[in-house]
Amino acid sequence: MTAITVGGQDTLLTPGQVAALFHVDPKTVTRWAHAGRLGSLRTPGGHRRFRESEVLQLLKSLTTEATAVR
Repeated sequence: MTAITVGGQDTLLTPGQVAALFHVDPKTVTRWAHAGRLGSLRTPGGHRRFRESEVLQLLKSLTTEATAVR
């Protein structure tokens, strides 16, 4: 998994990398971005990238919700 670090700040992940973390299709991740569930950035070439910290925060919140339901 190759990720990009921006100016020593946050690591940026591709839709495929995010999809692998959530076990969903990359198009699902893109729909989440369109719906505002997950923020994204665009590369100069127009490709979507996601901040790792934001992705991990969403993953944690979903894990917490799933645990609370049990």
